[in-house]
Amino acid sequence: MRSPSRQLVISLIVACAMFMQNLDSTIIATALPVIARSLDKSPLQLNVAITCYLLSLAVFIPISGWTADRFGARRVFSSAIVVFTLGSIACGLSNSLWMLVVARIVQGIGGAMMVPVGRLVLLRTVPKSELVRAMSYLAVPALIGPVIGPPLGGLIVTYASWRWIFFVNIPIGLLGIVLANLFIENFREERPEPLDLRGFVLAGAGLAALMYGLETAGRGMLPPGIVAALLAGAVILLGLYWLHARSVASPIIDLGLMRLPTFSAALLGSAVFRLGIEGLPFLMPLLLQLGFGMTPLASGLLTFATYAGAMGMKATATPIIRALGFRTVLMGNAVICALFMMSYSLFAPTTPKVVIFAALLAGGFFRSLQVTGTNSLVFADVPPALMSRASSFASMAQQLSISFGVCASALLLHVVHALRGGTALEVADFTPVFLANGCIALFAILTFVPLPREAGGELSGHRPASLATPPGPAPR
Repeated sequence: MRSPSRQLVISLIVACAMFMQNLDSTIIATALPVIARSLDKSPLQLNVAITCYLLSLAVFIPISGWTADRFGARRVFSSAIVVFTLGSIACGLSNSLWMLVVARIVQGIGGAMMVPVGRLVLLRTVPKSELVRAMSYLAVPALIGPVIGPPLGGLIVTYASWRWIFFVNIPIGLLGIVLANLFIENFREERPEPLDLRGFVLAGAGLAALMYGLETAGRGMLPPGIVAALLAGAVILLGLYWLHARSVASPIIDLGLMRLPTFSAALLGSAVFRLGIEGLPFLMPLLLQLGFGMTPLASGLLTFATYAGAMGMKATATPIIRALGFRTVLMGNAVICALFMMSYSLFAPTTPKVVIFAALLAGGFFRSLQVTGTNSLVFADVPPALMSRASSFASMAQQLSISFGVCASALLLHVVHALRGGTALEVADFTPVFLANGCIALFAILTFVPLPREAGGELSGHRPASLATPPGPAPR
């Protein structure tokens, strides 16, 4: 077992990778309108640069655990940072939408190996009772990326070329490579399980068809028949994978983990919640810049509040969950997050900036509490032998739900805009989208209702009063 200081060092190294990935994900959202003008595309078309990156993560994350077991954690982790950095350079050199899309896919492949392999290292070096604390070490530094991403993106595209939002990853990547080779052991399994290649192809092709079909639906980018064929093909391929996974000993995505109540509740609840919430980093910069006429820098300084609130929550997550338990926190907090999402529909050009900042700050606080709770609960009852599969499965589901969230928000915005018959996005286009997203996030409550009150007690330390040890007889 590693010492606490060693655990902290490993957590910070993984956080360095998450910092680069999260910085990239948030910085591009603020710069999206400027990149769209530079490439002569609409901001809605540029959404594909976000979704293809997230889809690439979702497709390749399932094999991250196998590659680490087969080739060694340090080698895979370092190589992933190299690939991500090279993809960032290619993004900065892109002169067309499709060049940018290909470069973003390369970035996604690197990110798919970078973060999950680092998380596996952490999971294998700490006991389950210390997992929440270790995750907090990991989460706090990683939130620095989203905190500085929006204002940094606004600053860069206001006073320099948008290409520098990708070039800033170069020094961070070099630092990550050095730290990984200094502190991460190149552990590997003596007899790794064989790669489920057929399952990887079926699942990857099915997810890719599903995401691309949803991305192009209703936008006129492809004929309706082709879009329908993509979605039908996705259903068939994913159905074939489900049949395949039941017949092999080591499937690439172990669906048997869904039989664990805490795993399935946390995974499904997180997916539904993210479907309604994760479109916010895409929607808010567009509203502030195209609807309110703000500069990218002013927009970034306001959207910064969401991530500042998320970072401020990390110090209070553990005592809140310990006092109330996972079930109560996740159910009640989902309602609060949904109401904040709906409240953003009330923003108008005349709304004071301090009000917008405060609403985004508070919303970010509660949203991060929900994410932290589900990310911890998902591992509560997973046996140590299945931790690698669970980590890959959970990471894949998380990235896929983020992709669905961004894609769904873009699709809703496009539909509302088309129904209104406008030529440019206006404030009125965003109002129903925020309301719909809030309603979707509210449905996450249904996945947590079946959980017992003591669910995840080993992680949180919470023990309901009805289950506590009754006091002994009063002394005479």
